[in-house]
Amino acid sequence: KVALQFEEDWKERVYDRRYVALAHGELPKSQGTVSSYLKDDSHYVTHSSQEDNGGKFAVTHYKKLKSGNGYSLVELQLETGRKNQIRVHLQDLGCPVVGDLKYGDGSDPIGRLGLHAYKLCFKHPVTGEDLKFTSDIPKAFSAVVEAI
Repeated sequence: KVALQFEEDWKERVYDRRYVALAHGELPKSQGTVSSYLKDDSHYVTHSSQEDNGGKFAVTHYKKLKSGNGYSLVELQLETGRKNQIRVHLQDLGCPVVGDLKYGDGSDPIGRLGLHAYKLCFKHPVTGEDLKFTSDIPKAFSAVVEAI
């Protein structure tokens, strides 16, 4: 019962979800917002457009945590939750997620996709209690930025 209720009103209950990404390149600003319409093509590749292309509107807020050695460690907060939103929006900024063969440049210094969900906050579907879950940022993400 709880699982079904949670699934039905996920968007209403979740009030904060954040990710951290290791991006290839230097972000143009220390923080900002990316918004665009996202639409899949016939090959399931998501494309971003500033004009309404029939896709779904997506908003991502970002903040650079660290940068160095040609990489940026970025905190991302989703206002919307679209498929591949973070990956496409970082590509829009010219700083693709490392290890992303679909939307990136093939850079893979950590041997995995450089995207990690680290914070999720939501109201319990039955009790209404605020629940907050966090996960440490992977050490490999910071190590790439700090490597000499």
